[in-house]
Order: sequence, then C-alpha cells, then structure tokens
Amino acid sequence: MNDREVADYLLANPEFFADHAELLATIRLANPHGKAAVSLQERQMEMLRDKNKLLERRLAELLRYGHENDSISAKFNRWTARVMAERDPYALPRTISHGLREVFDVPQAALRVWDVAEPYLQADFTRQVGEEVRIFAGSLATPYCGANTGFEAAQWLASTVSAVSAAPPGEGSGASEAANATSGANGASGANATHGANGSEAIESISLIALRDPERDETGNVFGLLVMGSADPRRFHDGMATDFLTQIGTLASAALSRLLPR
Repeated sequence: MNDREVADYLLANPEFFADHAELLATIRLANPHGKAAVSLQERQMEMLRDKNKLLERRLAELLRYGHENDSISAKFNRWTARVMAERDPYALPRTISHGLREVFDVPQAALRVWDVAEPYLQADFTRQVGEEVRIFAGSLATPYCGANTGFEAAQWLASTVSAVSAAPPGEGSGASEAANATSGANGASGANATHGANGSEAIESISLIALRDPERDETGNVFGLLVMGSADPRRFHDGMATDFLTQIGTLASAALSRLLPR
C-alpha cells in the first residue's frame, strides 16, 4: 500500500486507533521546532497551542475594532448634537465642516452646496462650484476615498486653511468662509491649490461625499459635496470602510436640506 491508500483507509475507518490504541504510543512525528521526533500526543498539543494563539490574535483584533467603533460612534454623536443645535442656516455649513475637524480630528474639511433657495444664492458656501464638480458629485454612489489627484474641490480646503491662519483672533470662522470665494476656479490647478498661503502641507489623501436631498428620488437629488483632506496619504485610502462616512453624509444632507427651495 502506498501513502495515499493508507490515509484513505484511516479516513474510512476512524475507529482503527480506538481498536489499536497501543499503536498511538509508538507513533513518532517530526518536531516543527527542531530535529527531535515527538509523540502524536505532543504534536497534537503543539497544534492546539498554535490554533489557540491564532484565535487569541483574532479576538484581540476584534476587540480593537470594537473599541475603535465605540470611539467613532461617540464622536459621531457629539458631532450630530452640534449640527442639530445649530439654528442659523447661514452658519450650518461652517458648523458641519468645523465640527468634523474638531470632533473627528480631520485636518481639513469644507463643503459647497448648489441649487439653494433664493436667500442663500450669494452665500459663501455656494461659490466656486464648477460644472465638473456637480457632475462628479452626481456620480458618487458611495463616498470616494483615495489619493488627491488634483480635485477641484481640494481648493476649498486650501482656501479655508489660509483664511483661518490669517484671520484675527476670534474671527477665524467667519473669515474662513468668506475667503472660500478667493480660491481659483481652474480644476487643473487643484494639486497646487492644496498648499495654503501660510505654507501648509499639501493634501495627499481626500474623501468626497455627495450631499443628497432626502425628500427627492435618486435622479438629480445631489445638491452639494463635502470634502475632507489630510497630508497623510493613508488617512483616506481606497480600501477603508465607508459606513461612518456614509452616515456623516446622510446627516449633513438632512441638515443642509433646509437651504433648498421647497
């Protein structure tokens, strides 16, 4: 009999070693950690220890993910409370973007909306929105996360950082929104615009979230774009989970929908 036939026989007759228990004590196996042979029982114990170590690593990983999700959930609740407490429609976009930076430690965040009601047509958060941005936002079924390849929307981040750093004490919030209109509109210059006037680091990774009107169907319901950026190329990457980003987009959309004509 060859090795395969012996193995097949033992598989087909699992009671073999129960009937011939004395053979177990004579079986010697190679030690994976050395040259000396070990008994079958010792080899089984070694395999069980290896399996337990693997299970322990997986459990530790699951616990780490659980703690991270708990932390993100707590931050999401804090940010949600800020957004819901904002009474001034004009200040709402700033509250959303500033809250993301402060609560989630996002280095840079900004947003733009369009097709708003008449009282908000000249607001800073409606400016510098090209047709290319609108088309791109309409194509986003899920949040985009990845490298900043010169997105036009990245200019919004650069102008916000420049304004905050240049504003007098106590005027950072208002000045940052006002300066958003000063950034260039040429999408091709987006990569250069990611450097703030104060010499801030370039935006290497970016997240783009379409804002959708919850009271309209999927056709033509995109009315804005939320953008977050970081100098860390791994902060927003194409393999990251986007569940919480989707929730952020949903809440921001619902809050900002008050700016739309009804």
